[in-house]
Amino acid sequence: MPPTIDLRSDTVSRPTPAMRQVMAQAEVGDDVLGDDPTVLNLQSHVARIMGKPAACFVPSGTMANQVAIRAHTEPGDELLAHRDSHIIHYETGAPAALSGVMIAPLDGPDGQFDADDVRAAVRPRSSHFACSKLLVVENTHNRGGGSIWPLDKIARVTAVARELGLHTHLDGARIWNACATTGIDPAEYARHFDSVSCCFSKGLGAPAGSAVCGNPDFIARVHRFRKMFGGAMRQAGILAAACRYALDHHRARLTDDHRNARALAAGASSINGLSVINPVESNMVFIRIDPRLGTAADFARSLEAHAVRSLPNRPDVLRAVCHIDVDADMISRAIEALRACATQAPAATMPAAGLKPVRS
Repeated sequence: MPPTIDLRSDTVSRPTPAMRQVMAQAEVGDDVLGDDPTVLNLQSHVARIMGKPAACFVPSGTMANQVAIRAHTEPGDELLAHRDSHIIHYETGAPAALSGVMIAPLDGPDGQFDADDVRAAVRPRSSHFACSKLLVVENTHNRGGGSIWPLDKIARVTAVARELGLHTHLDGARIWNACATTGIDPAEYARHFDSVSCCFSKGLGAPAGSAVCGNPDFIARVHRFRKMFGGAMRQAGILAAACRYALDHHRARLTDDHRNARALAAGASSINGLSVINPVESNMVFIRIDPRLGTAADFARSLEAHAVRSLPNRPDVLRAVCHIDVDADMISRAIEALRACATQAPAATMPAAGLKPVRS
């Protein structure tokens, strides 16, 4: 059987041999004591990329967002974020558990909202209400189909946030994908926000690691909360070396992943009973499964038998994510696996005309 094609996430990518080599040779110190030279180098480098004065290296994207939330807020505050945000769905209730903050969920297509939505959600200053304190934008937006925020919309929502006295944070776990598609410099996105997080272990292929960037006083608080939340590491330069290598060598190739995602979407759309529910703007493809072909979980199990792995995102939707370990030939194989599973499903015995495409 050919090797498994793992489309569950871009987090499943593995370090390349060259990345492993720089990890093995990394100069290290004690990052908790502030003297790991490779961590210090990475922090300075990513801060320059984001156009911010300072940065803090953390183990994961979830910790990056959570230390930023804690550094911007106090217990009893409220943050504003899209209701499909990663911080709401995939960070285990951490804003409530770790920072004691409420979340005001905002609506809008593709994981995006606009200035009027922010203005309407901010609470009046009163002893009766939670204090609206922080606006969080996620770009690219995972549950929005990997959607990319237009820069003018980012400018509008952050301008209103500043006008109303809110801090602003960019969940830029996949900001590198947004930049690869648009050609916009990371610092141009980041300049609209007080803080920005970015991830090295998703599209860039490092084994672990994220960073939070902002002004020095803010980053000093981030360092404190990184320690409090258990994220301080010792000889972390081994990981930081992989992240620096990823920044230097793997950003330009993200367009390959985007091209593969578009090819996968086109192939899936040609299969009776499957439909792609979001425009493919980055490396993610969300495929709706006609109920007569079973649930998304059923379909994912069928794909596993064809050596293709994916994740059910909703009861009738599969998510497939392209990354550095998936090439164009694998995408062709994945499309054939989708076709075979659709053909073999119980509904395949029905006349083709009986399978109506699902509207996105």
